[in-house]
Amino acid sequence: MKISKLLIANRGEIAVRVIRACRELGIKSVAVYSDEDLTSLHVKLADEAYHIGAASPAESYLKIDNIMDAAKKAGVDAVHPGYGFLSENEAFGAACEKEGIIFVGPRKETLELAGDKMACKKIVRKAGVPVVPGSDDMVEDLEEAVKLANDIGYPVLLKSAFGGGGRGIRLANNEEQLRQEFNMAAMESKAAFGKSALYIEKFLTNIRHIEFQFVRDAYGNAAHLFERECSIQRRHQKLIEMAPSPVVDKETRAKVGEYAVLSGDAVDYLNAGTIEFVRDNDTGNFYFIEINARLQVEHPVTEFVSGVDLVKLQIALASGEELPFKQEDLVLKGAAIECRINAEDPFNDFAPSYGVVKDCRIPYGPGIRVDTYLYPGCNVSGYYDSLVAKIITWGRDFDESRRRMLNALDEFYADGITTAIPLYKAILNDQAFIDGDLSTAYLEKHKLIERLEDMNKEAIKKDRDAIASAVLVDALYEGGKSKRIGSKLWK
Repeated sequence: MKISKLLIANRGEIAVRVIRACRELGIKSVAVYSDEDLTSLHVKLADEAYHIGAASPAESYLKIDNIMDAAKKAGVDAVHPGYGFLSENEAFGAACEKEGIIFVGPRKETLELAGDKMACKKIVRKAGVPVVPGSDDMVEDLEEAVKLANDIGYPVLLKSAFGGGGRGIRLANNEEQLRQEFNMAAMESKAAFGKSALYIEKFLTNIRHIEFQFVRDAYGNAAHLFERECSIQRRHQKLIEMAPSPVVDKETRAKVGEYAVLSGDAVDYLNAGTIEFVRDNDTGNFYFIEINARLQVEHPVTEFVSGVDLVKLQIALASGEELPFKQEDLVLKGAAIECRINAEDPFNDFAPSYGVVKDCRIPYGPGIRVDTYLYPGCNVSGYYDSLVAKIITWGRDFDESRRRMLNALDEFYADGITTAIPLYKAILNDQAFIDGDLSTAYLEKHKLIERLEDMNKEAIKKDRDAIASAVLVDALYEGGKSKRIGSKLWK
């Protein structure tokens, strides 16, 4: 079925991204917005926009009935869920199906299966994909958890079977700690996902987080679009992503890429998805951890190195079209890096920063892409995720992409909010990052947060010294010129 009108059940930069894809395809776009997002960019850019509730996500972007009412009023053919919110919610997929509206993503059965990490793990393991050693089923009580952990060997992770985004995860280095953390993990899972089911997994102490983008059509044709290195994280949240990974050679790419395709086949996947793996740095072995049944925040790095527009491809596959290429047609070109620009203060324990952006400057140039919803006068709300922009750079090789990223980070400016850009600059200039010496413990191992604090103190000292020098010039020379120098330094 050809899609002529599509509703984006999301907000922020991903809604803008999908709207732009619709424009290229000649598809009318429909935005939805909360009280807080009346003047947001996605509302301004869409062909139509519908109010769906109060500022709280629970009263708007997570309200299936409200979104479906908007979809029916607008008379849309399809809904694109973006990522986050309802993107992996099987009830939302089922609601679209009930109304005869195409859900741009997997079928509801696949969403349910991918959301149940234990069931998904069993299926892909049966298909021949290696998985992290751990419990075969959900762990119902503490004593069962203790027995399993003793069999697997410490350290272990307690993980929510329905989790995501780093929530519902607790580390236990010994039995005493396991007993302390079990109930906390269950409560956190219940609060975040409405379900408290946990499973136990061996904690590999020296790992990289590497994921493979894959696509599959309704006829069983599938391919992977190479890997993304996602090891640089803070509290299980990704910060910087790259393609390709510095530790994945051609042979490994083919082998693990086949694992990704096997995983998609095993769950009868439709559309674009991501298979996430951990790589044991001590052995080089890859282990499946989960399927992300949606578009990923970091999808632009794959688009840069593969030349494939993933959003347009999603819409084509949802329309019933066949995959337009085979695995052998895809060629990895160059290197791409993405930095997630979060409205957080890296010098104040990453406290959220929100308010009106009085002015902003978006970088551009060869090999630079910025996905954002920022514009002068826009509002960054405290109700939603702190991601305000993604800077993505491409280069003929890693170093060219890295240098372009540093230029872009220097140029990016948003007056009214604080961002995590200083941390990214520190990382991109760090020798370990340049050498590809990465792990999920990268920030802690290389003391990047502590070093960032020291850099900030040094920068403040330099600013004070410069201002003091300007004041001295003012005292020695009469006239307004030197005073203007001093005020410029203060800015």
